[in-house]
Amino acid sequence: MTTVLQTARLRLRHMEAGDAAFMLGLLNDPAWHRYIGDRGVRTLDAARDYILAGPVAMVARYGFGFYVVEREEDACPIGVCGLAQRDFLDDVDIGYAFLPQYGGQGYALEAARGVMAHAAALGLRRVVATVRPDNAASIRLLEKLGLRFERSIVAPDTTRELQLFGIDIDG
Repeated sequence: MTTVLQTARLRLRHMEAGDAAFMLGLLNDPAWHRYIGDRGVRTLDAARDYILAGPVAMVARYGFGFYVVEREEDACPIGVCGLAQRDFLDDVDIGYAFLPQYGGQGYALEAARGVMAHAAALGLRRVVATVRPDNAASIRLLEKLGLRFERSIVAPDTTRELQLFGIDIDG
């Protein structure tokens, strides 16, 4: 397991096929379905396929992707956080999702700050995020990271409205 970055309490590492059980749970969390969307992943095999076709392929293609976020103290996977190059966006997108029992403890903000520093180290000059307008917690987190609302967009695979936030970063 390759560690990409560490923070005071967390380790972010590359996702691998062995994370299928963890991802199956995260992908089927009601908050994931509500705010990100149902990916139709219902089995361990489908979760492995999702990991290989998504995060693993993105790292191979771009050098970055979504990482498993683990607590440093016990290596317990608690969520994902990372960067994605989406077909419908001009800029690299930061995203995150955490299991509900780890909410409200500052883990998402800590991981996202680490990913923003990682983006700068990669030489990225701009990072964006898309969020559903009713996801107040995620909007607050983006604002704490310095991202600002730019415009509303429609997700290309649905009729779902998203808000686009962005920030220019120093490399």
